[in-house]
Amino acid sequence: MSITHREPQTLDVLDDAGRKLLFTEARTANTFAQAAVTDDELALLWELARWSPSSANSQPLRVLFVRTREGKERLVRHLDEGNRAKTLQAPAVAVLAYDVDFHEQMPTVFPARGEMLRAAYADQTEQREVLAAYNSALQTGVFLLAVRAAGLAAGPMAGFDRAGADEEFFAGTSWRSHLVVNIGHPGADPWFPRLPRVPVEDAVAWA
Repeated sequence: MSITHREPQTLDVLDDAGRKLLFTEARTANTFAQAAVTDDELALLWELARWSPSSANSQPLRVLFVRTREGKERLVRHLDEGNRAKTLQAPAVAVLAYDVDFHEQMPTVFPARGEMLRAAYADQTEQREVLAAYNSALQTGVFLLAVRAAGLAAGPMAGFDRAGADEEFFAGTSWRSHLVVNIGHPGADPWFPRLPRVPVEDAVAWA
């Protein structure tokens, strides 16, 4: 019997410019230019971010894009005071949330086992909350990379009243907010000084 040896699949490697854009030179923006962020640009963010990995392909991340002055004023009343001015200035704001009823989508996103998973999670409210929070956090990292990949700057903020924001925007739904992200083109003096990273010898182990 002959054995066929196949060469390993070769994947593309991100070039230096791409690494700088997404990682090494990417920064959190604190001011934004007045240039608009279009509906097509916001749609692209989701088109990129939705390919993130998640447990059992559960995809609990949900996004509310806030663009109008009225919408931002409704949002900023729930933000910490230091986050309000820059959120009002940002051309667009994403309220990232997770869906605690993500299991209802399992037959769609995991056809082979979807009905079984939906039934298994149906009465496990606390476990669904934990899984939704964890996997939406994983997806959120990819969402921030999507913002950078689209040539925009992101200003993520955890300083807000989640319960208040949920009542304001998600009352009567199964969505729960977990992060607010200002989105736009960098404005005047947008960056704080670059902060150090944990030394590699303290962060990486080998076995």
